Amino acid sequence: MTVQTLPSATRLITVQPSRRGRRSPAMRIVFGIPYAVLTTALAIMFLYPLIWTAVSSVAPRAGTSQAEGWGLGNYASLANYQAGIWVYLGNSAFVSLLTVLLTLVVSTLGGYAFARFSFPGKNLLFLTVLAILMVPYTTLLIPLYVILNAVGLSNSLVGVAIVLTMFQLPFSMFMMRISFESVPRELDEAAMVDGASTFGALRRVLLPAVKPGLITVGMFAFLAAWNDFMAPLILITDTNRMTLPLAVSNLRVQVQGVIDYGATEAGVVVLALPCIVLFLVLQRHYVRGFMSGAFKG
Repeated sequence: MTVQTLPSATRLITVQPSRRGRRSPAMRIVFGIPYAVLTTALAIMFLYPLIWTAVSSVAPRAGTSQAEGWGLGNYASLANYQAGIWVYLGNSAFVSLLTVLLTLVVSTLGGYAFARFSFPGKNLLFLTVLAILMVPYTTLLIPLYVILNAVGLSNSLVGVAIVLTMFQLPFSMFMMRISFESVPRELDEAAMVDGASTFGALRRVLLPAVKPGLITVGMFAFLAAWNDFMAPLILITDTNRMTLPLAVSNLRVQVQGVIDYGATEAGVVVLALPCIVLFLVLQRHYVRGFMSGAFKG
């Protein structure tokens, strides 16, 4: 720190940048090696099975539709399985998108209410919603099947989407509540002073502010619905209404116990591809959504 005396008897204090805490390039490399090794090992551990499956789906293997040479014979076999791969893809897309829509609407309104309004039993109700997370998923499927059968939604893709939405709501409502709480109240109060209604403040001011949280909730709902196996297995009885995970699983039950591993691996790749693309496109918003509740405005 250097002190200079000026003619006007004022002192100008210039602060020298401290070198404490700064690392040389060599030290940064040394400290960065364990991090690089760990992240590389984790990446290999998670990516290797998927890469192996993708390679095996086009590699030659006896007893599959791609017995000689490399090609897409297993994918052709998958495309012609029973009702056809496009039917099962359409069923999965319908269930997943309807689950995302229902989850976003209900969790947004519920999270907004829990974050911005005060009413009797608010905290108890919120804890009750979160308590659903402690209930084993599979134990509720049979009672839900009975309920759906009573209301005429058994063996229905809409019924499957409703069930999947119910299991997504506790986490989704928690995420949306902390997302709304991270937005300063002054924003929606200013909108209301300008004449906006409660719903108008939500639509015009708060929804753009909680966009990362919405994307995170929607992404979680899509991945859960797209990959879910148990709910369609119990709730769907018509083969033409099966979702893709159920259809891929049924590929393992072939005539005389022979399993078409090539078509099964092709089905796994088709299942994983939309999830990978979705995550790569939305990963920035996904991380911001998780961080939205870390700092309150």
